[in-house]
Amino acid sequence: MRIFLTGASGFVGSAIVPELVRAGHRVLGLARSDASAEKLAAAGVDVHRGSLTDLDSLRRGAAACDGVIHCAFSHDDFNDYAGNCEKDRGAIEALGSALAGTDRPLVITSGTARFTPGRVVTEDEPLDASTGGGPRAASEQLALSFARRGVRVSSLRLPVVVHGDGDHGFVPMLIEIARKTGRSGYIGDGDNRWPAVHRLDAARLFVLALEKAQAGARLHAVGEEGVPTRDIAGVIGRKLGLPVESVPKEHFGWLGAFFALDTPASSALTQARFGWKPEQAGLLADLDHGTYFARA
Repeated sequence: MRIFLTGASGFVGSAIVPELVRAGHRVLGLARSDASAEKLAAAGVDVHRGSLTDLDSLRRGAAACDGVIHCAFSHDDFNDYAGNCEKDRGAIEALGSALAGTDRPLVITSGTARFTPGRVVTEDEPLDASTGGGPRAASEQLALSFARRGVRVSSLRLPVVVHGDGDHGFVPMLIEIARKTGRSGYIGDGDNRWPAVHRLDAARLFVLALEKAQAGARLHAVGEEGVPTRDIAGVIGRKLGLPVESVPKEHFGWLGAFFALDTPASSALTQARFGWKPEQAGLLADLDHGTYFARA
């Protein structure tokens, strides 16, 4: 199949590309800049210029392909999460509309974090904005509604931490905060848990969802159900030679709201239904032996 991939040059998307190629698919990658286009071309990807806000370009890309994986998400302004989610909904509407009535696959990206804290979330639980699901819940609900419009749509939920070489998300931010403040902190007793997955494991699941998921399916790309944040801080402190201690949430700025989350999630149903097994290093091992502490 020819697959339209948004976010193709990003952290997760660039890992999906070789998985698609190994599975025998051709890739049409969305690129919003010359740098992204050059990166995709070098990887043997056909380039489709556009962006998440250029809805006509999204519709053209989807209509020209046999399936779509939508893993792009705007991170231009971390302080405007609601606005970023609104862009995501617009993109999903454009992609889904282009595929309506075709029974072609559309895999969209969601998350596991927006549920009731302190309990293990499963795939069968719907993400509901009215019960704390936040603005991204509306994106998942919109996407899955296309199952009634002849699209084989599925939602692949990523955990709070997707880790691996090239990570530029929450964990590198925690490392930089530790460097700047001279201590590696956790909040409260540090027993709150972050689920995690390696980007290469997540990439394999995106392809399985594309090929096998039924319309309306929800999948969890969760390699580890919940890593205590105190343990994350412990590895960071040891690698940097800094004290590890409990600190106020404000120590982390806006990131404190996320580092305080206790959002364990299970992938047991996904593993049983799709034969997916996490194979890569876990988060703490990746911190210990990966490239997180290398500086150019």
